[in-house]
This record gives sequence, structure tokens and C-alpha cells, in this order.
Amino acid sequence: MPDTPVAFPSNCPEEHPFAPYVRALGRGKRGARSLEREEARAALGMILDGRVDPVQTGAFLMLLRVKEETADEIAGFVQAARERARLPEHAIDVELDWPSYAGKRQQPPWYLLSALLLAAHGIRVLMHGCDAHAPNRLFAAQALPALGITVARDWAQVRAALEARRFAYAPLALFSPGLQALLDLRRLFGLRSPVNTFVRHLNPLAAPATLQSLQHPAYAVLHAGAARQLGQPRALVFRGEGGECELRPNADSRCILVEAGSEREITFPRLLPERGATGGAPELAALPALWNGDGASAYGEAAVIGTAAAALLAAGRADAPEAALALARDYWRRRGPWPGERA
Repeated sequence: MPDTPVAFPSNCPEEHPFAPYVRALGRGKRGARSLEREEARAALGMILDGRVDPVQTGAFLMLLRVKEETADEIAGFVQAARERARLPEHAIDVELDWPSYAGKRQQPPWYLLSALLLAAHGIRVLMHGCDAHAPNRLFAAQALPALGITVARDWAQVRAALEARRFAYAPLALFSPGLQALLDLRRLFGLRSPVNTFVRHLNPLAAPATLQSLQHPAYAVLHAGAARQLGQPRALVFRGEGGECELRPNADSRCILVEAGSEREITFPRLLPERGATGGAPELAALPALWNGDGASAYGEAAVIGTAAAALLAAGRADAPEAALALARDYWRRRGPWPGERA
């Protein structure tokens, strides 16, 4: 009896246009691969444009997390996000871009004092970050209003804050609500996603210098490579306390300085002799108290000075850790009154 050809149904639905990106990441140990930069750009663009099923979005983000991102992927994601960002109609001048997306759990956010310290001495700083999306962490968007520092609601308020005190905080939802929505998926995943990695590179006002912090040392090379690919003129990459841009004063801090497309390693020496647990909880009252001289914290003061020094190096105000630390200590001695509306 002759073979009868199999009749495949003619009404099978066509594959979704996003499926190839999920398939590239999910084919298993031997078949999976990383995305090329243009693929990453197209994939995130589809997600932000609302052309992807939520199931696909979740699968895509978690497959990326298991595989771990590449510099090509980060650069492509950032490019897609920038192309869709809600930016001001007219340029706003800023010298230092300061991403803040990790939140603090074991220490107060001393880095906020460092940013305000630089601003008090003439450096225009834009800090940007996310709404609270992880439990038991204090985010800048929560801390700043309690310290008397306004969180901007629009770009006009960003411009006004920079003119008034040379420091402004822009929430991610202001210029990329789609990325904020992706970060909010943490409550469903129980995990952070690659968005937490690449969102730090957005630099919405195209500042010539930026800080890049990380929780795990292996990510240093990744962040430096992404900064190079994105053409960032200057970037300082280091392991920050809790993942925030805050130098750990009780440990040597190995940093990568990206400058004009090249990299070099720089080490900030520990400012406190002891390692071990730092203790403490993110109590906000400690920040104005330290600034005003009403509360003593050797750890906090060292964290503020060290972080300010790292930022000065990133901004090109100093060319070596020793010079940056000397300048930061001088700034701290001459810090003036508390910059918030109330102490």
C-alpha cells in the first residue's frame, strides 16, 4: 500500500514576531546564544512599544537573567530605551550622571550626602532612580523627600532644582515609565531582572561623566564594556555598598575608569582599618546629623568622603585617588549649611 502523505492543518497560528528572541535564549546549554546588539535593541523596543505578550516578556527577562547579560546586550537595550525616552525639549546641562537603583539595606544612604556635597561645590549632579520595588530596602526616591529634597515631577522641576542647588533627582517613571513597569515585575518574579543592570546606563541628560556601581565584582568588566560601547566619555565602575554608588570605606575599592574609549584600573585605599560587619540600619536621621555635626559616625563620614572622591575622579576633577580624596576632604570641611529644606 503506498504511503499516504501527512496532511498538516492549514489553520495553525503563525509564530509571534518576538518568539525568535525567546528561542535564541532558551534553546538549552548547547543551542542557546546571546543576542547581538541590534537584536537586543529590537527586542526591548518591541517590549516597550507594547507589542509583546506578558508571558513572553517574563520568559525573556528570566532567560536573560539565567544566562547573564553581555555588553552587547546592555548597549542594545540602552539604545532602545533612549530612543523611546521622554526627554526635555531643550537640553539641560549636567556634569555628573548618578544612577541609583539598588536601595540600601544595611547602612544609611551616605551616598546622598556625597552627591549633595559635590553639588554644594559647584558640580551639577543629576541622580535618577526607581520607585521602591524590593522589600527591606531604602531607595533614594523614598529618602530624599524625608530629607527635604524634592523629587522632580517633570523636567521643568529638574531644571529648577539644578539651578537652585545644582542637584536634582529624576524618577525613572518621568522619562521611561515602561522600564519602571518592568522593574515592578520583581514582585512577580521574586528576583531582579536584567533591567536592573542596564537601566543604570541610561544617562538621560547625556552627562559627560557617570558612575556605575555593582553588587558582584564579576560585573565590573561588563559595565565597563557597555560604557565603552555606548560611547560614554567618562565612567567609573566599582563595587558599591549594597549595589549603590557608595564606596565601602572599610575595604580597598578596585575601580575601572573608562575614559575616551580606553580603560584603566584604579584602587581607592580603605579609609577605615577594620573590615567585617558594618552594622546599622538605614536610619535617615543620621544623614543631616552627620552633615550638621550633631551625630558622629566614623563609617558614615568615611563613606561620604570616599564616595565623593570617586565621583570627583569620574568627573575629571582629579586624576588619582589621593588627589580626589584630598579634594573631597576639603569639600567636607567647607560643606556649609544643610542643603535640605529642614535638618
